[in-house]
Amino acid sequence: MSAAAVELREIILGGQRIAYTLRRGARKTLGLRIDHRGLTVGVPLRVGLREAEAFIRSHADWVVEKLQARPSAPPAAAFEPVEGASIPFLGEAWQLRLGRGNNRVLWHEQGPDKVLELALRGGADARQLLLRGLQQRSLELFTHRVEEFCLRLGRPTPAVGLSNARTRWGSCSSRSGIRLHWRLVHLPLGLIDYVVAHEVAHLVEMNHSPRFWAVVESLYPDHLAARKALRQAAAHLPSI
Repeated sequence: MSAAAVELREIILGGQRIAYTLRRGARKTLGLRIDHRGLTVGVPLRVGLREAEAFIRSHADWVVEKLQARPSAPPAAAFEPVEGASIPFLGEAWQLRLGRGNNRVLWHEQGPDKVLELALRGGADARQLLLRGLQQRSLELFTHRVEEFCLRLGRPTPAVGLSNARTRWGSCSSRSGIRLHWRLVHLPLGLIDYVVAHEVAHLVEMNHSPRFWAVVESLYPDHLAARKALRQAAAHLPSI
């Protein structure tokens, strides 16, 4: 099977946006498979997208039920902010250093090693200080990226805030603006930009219609590959 025979797509079932893999191959029938990677739809080579999605919708109840019944991944072990621990920031490993100070987070980017120093006042909580430092940097970065993508669309920049949602990386509302999950800051900038582009596109289309995806495509042409990479990377983020 050629690489062109595999597509990453999305469909709305029961009011939910569901990602799926569409595989065209030398087969005679259409089939559905659900495993730890999600939904895969196998179709003959000549079957078009409209027919494939009609087939998925005809099994919508089964698909939604099976996806919801999948066992959830075990929670990641809590990250321990100890001397020498490694933590990802923008896709690169930073080494933690614990020192004394007035509860500040210091970012040392010079030299061969990237060091994140927690300058702790006596008795201070290292985890809380680390969390505060990461969230501060994430808000600064996310605001800058939202401004950049809004500029490309010729739209005013909305309010930008952080979220800690359990199931979504971002949200966009005409009332509260754009909110992005602070843990995205662990990921490479390219994946952060994909999420930002997705939410900024909602400023034009508050839905997931073909028009919406056309806006996403204009902002981030490789969004299908980025969505797949984001799902894979999410399983390896530290839990702070």
